Amino acid sequence: MNNFTDQKAHQLRVAFAQARARGLRTREAADAIGVTEGEALAAHLFHGKPELPALTVDTPLTTWALKSDWLELLKSLEDCGPLMALTRNETTVHEKTGIYTKISGNDHIGLAVGPDIDLRLFPQHWAGGFLVVEPGNATDGHAKTSLQFFDARGVAVHKVFPVKGTQRDIWNSVVESWVEPERVVTFDPALPADPKRSGDGLDAAALAADWAAMTDTHQFFGLLKKHNVERQHAFQTVRGRFTRQVPVSALRQALYKAAFDGLPIMVFVGNPGCIQIHSGPVVRVEPMNMHGKTWLNVLDPGFNLHLREDLIAHCWVVEKPTEDGIVSSLEVFDAAGDVMAMLFGVRKPGQPELQGWKDLLAELRSSPQSSQTPPLAVSSAH
Repeated sequence: MNNFTDQKAHQLRVAFAQARARGLRTREAADAIGVTEGEALAAHLFHGKPELPALTVDTPLTTWALKSDWLELLKSLEDCGPLMALTRNETTVHEKTGIYTKISGNDHIGLAVGPDIDLRLFPQHWAGGFLVVEPGNATDGHAKTSLQFFDARGVAVHKVFPVKGTQRDIWNSVVESWVEPERVVTFDPALPADPKRSGDGLDAAALAADWAAMTDTHQFFGLLKKHNVERQHAFQTVRGRFTRQVPVSALRQALYKAAFDGLPIMVFVGNPGCIQIHSGPVVRVEPMNMHGKTWLNVLDPGFNLHLREDLIAHCWVVEKPTEDGIVSSLEVFDAAGDVMAMLFGVRKPGQPELQGWKDLLAELRSSPQSSQTPPLAVSSAH
């Protein structure tokens, strides 16, 4: 665990600053010096009051520990006005601007169902949080501040940033009220990941029967759990009936087509602690090659997506029966079997799937049966 001595924390701060000076982002800099992002920020803890209005844009990186009532904290942000919510996984970043509203839940699951900030929260995976101040100008000329939340290993699950329209006085007051000056935040990067479902003894006929009997897409997670099977293993098992594999270029094709047609879609990106959802059109779809990496970006007002397209290993079109008819998705996986992103057509409960979304997916050609077959036991996603 990162129960840093003062000397070790100082050494980590120096090494981290040197990595940042090379142009690395926070997460990349932490990786470069062999710690998680949460550990790097914990080494910059300040045990005192932040007094945000007095901080200047050249304030060095400083963090304060937050009280751990995560849902109540997020609820308290509503009066701040628009904020930018950021949720990411290893390969994909989802940024959405809006107001944190209509938040509910308990210690196991929470929801934010505002028109812009739409989240599925799993607080048991939230182990520590910080108020973070970094050097540099925010979009409105204030010191650069954020709220950042991490799992037990120090991997980010969710972040919140003020934007130009944020009520700064309220933001400062609210986030200062959540600081717990004497709190010590620790992480254990050596904690094992959740075990993978083996799929041993899978009854393919029973899986297909339960799949056909679904009446709501939310039953799918329970189906995977019941049959002790990973997501892509299940897809492979019912391939040709409820699923088909499509080329890794399918995501770019789908985003281009949705943008061209003005088709509203839902874009899900998540990690074990949070799933973040965009609902609406996408307009500016821009691939970008940089430093040997290929990023597929959506760069729209209020919604940004940044996905490592070169790391896409498998894409599937998936159909799930519901009381409203078939609901279809395009699901994108990396080589480790983790979900990078999922796309749906915009719909509300009680409404059938958009015909335009069905037509879009029908245009995605299927991959040959022998091509791109995923491993039968891969890490689970949502």
